[in-house]
Amino acid sequence: MEPLLFWALETLLFNDFQPSSSNSPFQNMLTDVTNQLLPGSSQQALPGPSNIAGIDQAIQQAALSTGLSPALLKAVATVESSLNPAAVSSAGAIGVMQLMPQTAESLGVNPYNAEQNILGGAEYLKSLLDNFHGNLTLALAAYNAGPGAVDHFGGIPPYQQTQDYVQKVLSTYQALASSPEST
Repeated sequence: MEPLLFWALETLLFNDFQPSSSNSPFQNMLTDVTNQLLPGSSQQALPGPSNIAGIDQAIQQAALSTGLSPALLKAVATVESSLNPAAVSSAGAIGVMQLMPQTAESLGVNPYNAEQNILGGAEYLKSLLDNFHGNLTLALAAYNAGPGAVDHFGGIPPYQQTQDYVQKVLSTYQALASSPEST
């Protein structure tokens, strides 16, 4: 069974009906499968009651390291992966911040390690913001479609997926930034 299916089952069946601070049988099984499929991944590979706080802490650390807003980083991570460290896209993007393997390698981070993935995504977003002179909309479009596409089109590329992505991140960022319990 696919690892993400285990996570979905665990989330729907176990967490909703039996909250607990310990790992569920599904999460234990999923951790074993994830560790077999993704060598170098952390022991707590998937979000659950025990490591959402760890994701938030990694976002805080990456924000401090890069000078970016924690709410912005959490918005990107939420839209990219729903804060799921085991997320892998059909295009091959990996982890919480959905780093492409080449991007992770260029940043010197292990994309399967949630903390490194988040820091790498934050550093990449910071570099895009610098590249696009602080223009958040263009930096987000470049995070999604690549800086070459943004340069080629002189703005947000005319890809519906990228246009939707930018709007989702911006609205999530606004909601998180205005929340009293924002990251």
